[in-house]
Amino acid sequence: MYLIIGLGNPEEEYSKTRHNMGFNAINKIAEKYEIEMKKTKFNGIYGRGNIEGEKVMLIKPQTYMNLSGKCVKEFLDFYKIEREKMIIIYDDMDVEPGKIKIRKQGSAGSHNGMKSVISEIQTQEFPRIRIGIGRPIHENDKINYVIGNIPEEEMEKLEEGIEKAKEATIDILAKGIDHAMNKFN
Repeated sequence: MYLIIGLGNPEEEYSKTRHNMGFNAINKIAEKYEIEMKKTKFNGIYGRGNIEGEKVMLIKPQTYMNLSGKCVKEFLDFYKIEREKMIIIYDDMDVEPGKIKIRKQGSAGSHNGMKSVISEIQTQEFPRIRIGIGRPIHENDKINYVIGNIPEEEMEKLEEGIEKAKEATIDILAKGIDHAMNKFN
């Protein structure tokens, strides 16, 4: 079984922010494969299904971004999932809007949700899909940039990244991460 985890913030006021790209990708995957996201466990909302012949659990931690690792660790430990069979999807300011980057491992960079995940599970060695959100005009405006509402004219570009993250996730499950990296990076 694969755990596919999208990072975001749980409250409605954050639903249309750059920081919720991971949640948005999970929603798109759930919609395509008709996976109901109604169960709750370990401070997360989740749904189970099959994608490309693989059993999957789609998860949206409800702990707020900075504590995402607590939810991730509990799911990993309870279901005894190997780290290679976990895919984390999240927003990244170092990737251009509309683009994604897939990696087998790596640091958290400046992303607090990923810092929490790495701290809790004590490794950087797991696959991730970074959805580009670009950088704010003013470097000291990062917090408002990631949790502020997205201007309508920018949303279309961000939707392209969300769609690519969905397709990349499916490709990883069907053909492996190397294939997906070659196709989408």
